[in-house]
Amino acid sequence: MNGRRIWAVTRKEIHHIIRDRSTLILVLFTPLLLLLLFSYSLTVDLHHVPIAVLDLDRSPVSRALIQQVTAGEDLELYAYASTMDEIESMLMHGEIKAAVLISPDFTRQMQAFKGMPVQIIIDGTEPESGSFAVEHISNRAEEFINQALTGQMQAMGMHLESLQPLDLRVRTWYNPDLKPRNDIIPGLISMVLGLPALSVALALAYEREHGTLEQLMATPIGRAELLLGKMLPYIFVGLLNVVIIPLLAIAWFRISFNGSFLLFFGLSALFMFAVLSMGIVVGVFMRTQAAALALSFLVIFFPGFFLTGIFFPLASMPEEARMEALFLPGTHYAIITRGIFLPGIGMEVLWPYALMLIILGFMFTGLAALFFKKKLG
Repeated sequence: MNGRRIWAVTRKEIHHIIRDRSTLILVLFTPLLLLLLFSYSLTVDLHHVPIAVLDLDRSPVSRALIQQVTAGEDLELYAYASTMDEIESMLMHGEIKAAVLISPDFTRQMQAFKGMPVQIIIDGTEPESGSFAVEHISNRAEEFINQALTGQMQAMGMHLESLQPLDLRVRTWYNPDLKPRNDIIPGLISMVLGLPALSVALALAYEREHGTLEQLMATPIGRAELLLGKMLPYIFVGLLNVVIIPLLAIAWFRISFNGSFLLFFGLSALFMFAVLSMGIVVGVFMRTQAAALALSFLVIFFPGFFLTGIFFPLASMPEEARMEALFLPGTHYAIITRGIFLPGIGMEVLWPYALMLIILGFMFTGLAALFFKKKLG
């Protein structure tokens, strides 16, 4: 073996990596990005789970209970509710993951050493956060009651074991059996419908790799027109799956569909526009199909799997990861699919997520059009 010839080939490859920015990004930054991505999503440590309280007792004792339950960083008191209608509205809008209802006679029953009635309502569309809230609330409530009554019971010569346990009643809305598939499968739709974004990125990279993209640009067609023309066929094909996939989920997996299919179809079209715009951006910056495929998995598929709240609650992630998730179309579409499938909510609740899909679609399309001509040059 000749070391000089080996070094010559090595130097050539180093020059190639430095000159080809796409290869440099994939080789140098992919391990770092994957480490950050997996660290944020796989180290599940739930905290700041938002809850609401409906305190019908309104006594110093009930307020002290609420203060102890929400102490620390595990649960975050989002709001005090006055009626059940407020609780229902906050749950439907996804503002809270659980609600605590304290009965009007809570203090009286506690002082009478009877079962202290506390009801917890959890959002079944995200079972992990709801179950975490139930466990935390019940443990903190039992600790509070034991501490509050220990001195009084000792003075009366009673043992703590004789105290009636906390009468905890848990109700699960939208997914009463807490079946994981009822939660995961509607969320998975955002992933499978996003796969055409890989195809559009590969198609654009293929045109560039084989020189046909320059021929198209020699025609009077504009940059935005070319990009939209590339995108529309994949939107049409994707919308066929929008019809087929819910039927499969309903017939095969027995997932209930409680919302409007017309609304689901329309919002799915917005999602297809947004996610395919991401694929167009990847295709604009990558010169080969291999590089486009690798970057598509890195910026579309992996974040869609780990950062959109499908498998891992967003509440378990740092603030930086939640901010990054806002720029992923799948984050908003997963909320839409779960909302339409399970509680059957409408546009009055889902309009902010639809608006975000529109904004992301135009933002990614504009970014692709901005750099398209420059990359060709």
